[in-house]
Amino acid sequence: SFSLFPSHTRLYYRYQDLAPQLVPLDYTSCPDVKVPYELIGTMPELKDNPFRQRIAQVFSEDGDGHMTLDNFLDMFSVMSEMAPRDLKAYYAFKIYDFNNDDYICAWDLEQTVTKLTRGELNAEEVSLVCEKVLDEADGDHDGRLSLEDFQNMILRAPDFLR
Repeated sequence: SFSLFPSHTRLYYRYQDLAPQLVPLDYTSCPDVKVPYELIGTMPELKDNPFRQRIAQVFSEDGDGHMTLDNFLDMFSVMSEMAPRDLKAYYAFKIYDFNNDDYICAWDLEQTVTKLTRGELNAEEVSLVCEKVLDEADGDHDGRLSLEDFQNMILRAPDFLR
């Protein structure tokens, strides 16, 4: 919920700036306001990120990418350098879990690799990368990554979260 930390105040003004016609200067009078994804996705922190839509979906209440102030503050606190690595890993897992089934399956990995490489690999190369990731990270060999598998992979390759 909204508090007057200097960083929250600064973020509030950024939120308000995205949709001044929607977000009143006195936010307390209408806390149910949501800024649409179309505006959230244009922010400098997101606009060049291949996962911008997924990030917005994961942090939005309804999964539609439209954000309340609390959603917006949560997103920025997880994106901050001060956020604990476990928290970043948890949200990275959710972002890469495109079908929202609490696992990263081969299909989720294909989406992830395609976005990470910005479509520069052909289908066969994407498949090979996905097979290699599953081969190395799938601890219980069930053909998909659980959150625990994913966290173990990140412990071995911390750059993955950048």
